[in-house]
Amino acid sequence: MQKMSPLLALGLLGAVVVGHSSSILRGEDQAHENETHVDSLRMASSNADFAFSLYKQLALKTPDKNVIFSPLSISMALAFVSIGARGTTLTEILEGLKFNLTETPEAEIHQGFQHLLRTLKRPGEQLQLSTSNAMFVEQHLNVLEKFREEAQALYGAEAFNATFQDTATAEQLINSYVEKKTQGKIADLVSGLDPQTVMVLVNYIFFKAKWQHPFDPQDTYKSKFHVSKGKSVNVPMMNIEDLDTPYFRDEELSCTVVELKYTGNASALFILPDEGKMKDVEAMLFPETLRRWRESLQTRRIDELYLPKFSISSNYNLEDVLPQLGMREVFNKQADLSGITGAKNVMVSQVVHKALIDVSEVGTEAAAATGVKITLLSGRIDPLIVRYNRPFLAVIISGDEGFILFISKIFNPKEVIYLALATVSFKVLIASRPELLEGLGPNLTMVPKTEVQEA
Repeated sequence: MQKMSPLLALGLLGAVVVGHSSSILRGEDQAHENETHVDSLRMASSNADFAFSLYKQLALKTPDKNVIFSPLSISMALAFVSIGARGTTLTEILEGLKFNLTETPEAEIHQGFQHLLRTLKRPGEQLQLSTSNAMFVEQHLNVLEKFREEAQALYGAEAFNATFQDTATAEQLINSYVEKKTQGKIADLVSGLDPQTVMVLVNYIFFKAKWQHPFDPQDTYKSKFHVSKGKSVNVPMMNIEDLDTPYFRDEELSCTVVELKYTGNASALFILPDEGKMKDVEAMLFPETLRRWRESLQTRRIDELYLPKFSISSNYNLEDVLPQLGMREVFNKQADLSGITGAKNVMVSQVVHKALIDVSEVGTEAAAATGVKITLLSGRIDPLIVRYNRPFLAVIISGDEGFILFISKIFNPKEVIYLALATVSFKVLIASRPELLEGLGPNLTMVPKTEVQEA
């Protein structure tokens, strides 16, 4: 059995930071004592709203392609950027993340992400879930101490010095860090850096878990997956019999929802639209829909469940997509990120998101079992059979509140990898505005490049 590594310590505990006009970060004990379940539910609702809004934009651009991304990773990285934003730039980012600033002030948003990071980094034997942030800063760029402190305290961001004039060395520095933190799953996050880049912010989520009820690899067989009318591909089809698991038949939206639980506090929802109903289901992806599905799930005996082994990945440039959600100013010369440098001299030039999800029979350890099954012949008069043999949606959820870690559409499953895991990396490139490189704040004290391998 492969031993799971301990989750990352993000350096979030016990720090106190003063915000723009009020305290953004309270002491850990006080924050934990005053936190309510409603706050977590509000964060989860915003997370779902952002997830489905972004999903619709990506699915609209590529309706006949696989989709996979981590809304939590993207929203966390953009919230991280927002601590250096001011004015309209700040408002657009947070409202683009689907936060209602009247109900949830900026300080509470950052506290919510801080609490979420603290929750996700709890080590566990059964489920591995880690997330981290880092910033790589041009060595000649002066960064406000206040931004450094808030980045560290709220988002656990490690800070490293980089020389973007030497793009090859900078890329190697960043890629080595990401490869180590993702256990080798992502080797080349950054390529083709522009020498005008002055900062790269990186966020990743790494998730690995076993099914509570694993599939038997010996039962996997080749079967047709119907990509569209008249087109099918052969895929390895897993199957399991007599499975007791949460199930809901949504007659209103003409789809079937099955929840498969992981060991640990996480699960995957597999949504199977009826033939020809995918676009109708996609159009109704809202937080209320997810809430209704989860509340309507009831444990049922599924006589036969068929699910393909699949491995899909994505590589998105989101600087052209996020403006559709209202985040415009941060990408142009009107950007006010003066909370980073003390002047309006930087803007976000690129947002790149890479994600990978692999689903197979057993997950992180090989297992075998032999069982002798005896059933009454009369027990299958009306068998419940669910076949995921056409395009479907998959949503990986963590925690009782239902934070969406990953959302995907499996339009055409192709590759197979023997792990049940999901890995994502996210980077934000911030480019300088040469005409405004004056009046920067005090220097950021950063870890020397030679210490990155030890971080």
